[in-house]
Amino acid sequence: MTDREAQLKALMLRGLDGDALAWRHLLSDLGAHLRPYFRRRLFNGGADAEDLVQETLIAIHAKRATWDRNQTFTAWAFAIARHKLVDHLRRQGRRPTHPLEEASALFAHHTVEDGATRADLTRILALLPARQRRLIEDVRLGGLTVAEAAERHGYTLTAAKVSIHRSLKSLNARFAPASVDGGEDED
Repeated sequence: MTDREAQLKALMLRGLDGDALAWRHLLSDLGAHLRPYFRRRLFNGGADAEDLVQETLIAIHAKRATWDRNQTFTAWAFAIARHKLVDHLRRQGRRPTHPLEEASALFAHHTVEDGATRADLTRILALLPARQRRLIEDVRLGGLTVAEAAERHGYTLTAAKVSIHRSLKSLNARFAPASVDGGEDED
């Protein structure tokens, strides 16, 4: 389970148990994740993204009792988001199209390798300080822009760009092969 999943699930559980502050925090945090999700999938450049975020948050609130506490929270929440997106596209009379090269991603099933890859990625990112790790997760995995992630984590835009660059460079140096030809570097 990722740190983000654990955090959101904990907020959901506290919210279901009556903690209004945790519930508000959960909805606010989810909104920040849903905006880029909808922007990337809308034909009009995301002009309707905010409406879809609100519709999704209302649906999550209304259907919160249907969530199984033993299951992942983000999968449940994003299933609701997907349904809201499909409903919106149907109302618009449009169907999303994707280049044929991307079709395999539309039908891909999660495999054991996906889980192993995610576990490896989690271990690698854990080598970074928490603040830098969350910044990279939001930008590279979560779909936020650098500006959105910078604001979210209290960085300036320039500082966020530098932090991401240095963090990735550090990880690359740690895990990259010693040299291109497979031999040892000469000193």
